[in-house]
Formats: sequence, C-alpha cells, structure tokens
Amino acid sequence: MKLLLTSGGVTNASIRSALLRLLGRPIDECRALCIPTAQWGHPMCTPTSVRGFAAAEPLWQYSSGLGWGSLGVLELTALPTIGAERYVPWIREADVLLVDGGDATYLCHWMRESGLVDLLPSLSDTVWVGVSAGSMVMTPRIGSDFVEWPSAPDDRTLGVVDFSIFPHLDLFPQNTMADAERWAADIGGPAYAIDEQTAIQVVDGTVEVISEGRWRKFGA
Repeated sequence: MKLLLTSGGVTNASIRSALLRLLGRPIDECRALCIPTAQWGHPMCTPTSVRGFAAAEPLWQYSSGLGWGSLGVLELTALPTIGAERYVPWIREADVLLVDGGDATYLCHWMRESGLVDLLPSLSDTVWVGVSAGSMVMTPRIGSDFVEWPSAPDDRTLGVVDFSIFPHLDLFPQNTMADAERWAADIGGPAYAIDEQTAIQVVDGTVEVISEGRWRKFGA
C-alpha cells in the first residue's frame, strides 16, 4: 500500500503532485472510497460532519472533494455484519482509500474488527490518503493527549509505519511546537509534527516529507 499521511488533506500543489504520482493517473479517472469511521469515536464529530465528508461538501475539498471519478462510502463498523465476500471486492477495486479524521484508536479498533487491517499487505497498488486520525492510525502510538474514545485501552495504534504523527501544528491553541515537543518526549520514538500544508509519503518503506508549510522531526 502507498501511504500519503496528511494533517489536513491535499491542501497544496506539492501534496497534489505527490498524490498524482502515487495514483499514476488523473484524479478524475480514479475510484475512491471514503472511510468516515474515525469520526464516530470523537466527541467533536457529528452525523453532519460525516455527511459532509461523504458528500464531498466544501469543507472536505482537500479529500473527498478533489474531483474523483467515482466516490463511495466504506463504513467499517458495518463490514463484520455483511461478510468479506461482499465488501472485499469493493476495497480491491478502489484506487484510493480516503480515511478521515476523528479518533485514531476507534478507527484502529474497527480496522481490526472489520478485517481491513488484514487486507492491507495485499493492496500494493492502492493509495491510502489519511487526514489527521486517518494518518495517525498507521503509527505505533498517538500519545494520550489525542485519545478521545473512552473505551480505548491505551494510545497504541497499528504500527504500519515506525514513526508517530502530531497533526494540526499551529492550527489550534493546544497544538503549538512547544506542545509537540512535550508530546514527542512522551512518545519516546521517531515522530513528526506536521501542519496543514505538510504530508508524509511512505512507499516501500521509504519516507519522504512533502511540505509547503512547517514541520519537524523528533527522535532518531
């Protein structure tokens, strides 16, 4: 799987160029599936915000609203009840999975419960575009400050990549560089703080930061 891990989506020309390289063809020729699941685990998200993402409303112009050839919704909480023989072909036919923000531990739980995590190694040509929690879920830990789901056992996530992500740098009062430094000290491993104009691309184990904004790497 090819990863494009963002804080705010495909927000500038550099990140868009990276996405096009990963896709290998124009956006309007690609089949996308929206995964809104992380939103249900975060108290700031609502049915209205889920609808906005799925309907590619203006606030989601940098993810679901990029002008995909086709756009569908993949709700992970429903998948265990309908059977793999039905939903696995949908995932395999998609060119890109658009994974929205919310709570990364909730998303992690349902990626495991739905079986999506078991499919990831076989999706070699699929592009994963994460926004906030949709990016953080691929990391080993997110830090306790970012856990909002009350049933989360801890802050551990999938560990597909070997670094953690502090998103929304400078966007909120509690997301300053000083806050990121304290968070990174607790994480204790490789980590990045990224703003809305930054993405981390991971292909075949090679990590590349793509940015027109502000970012910082912590640790080894």
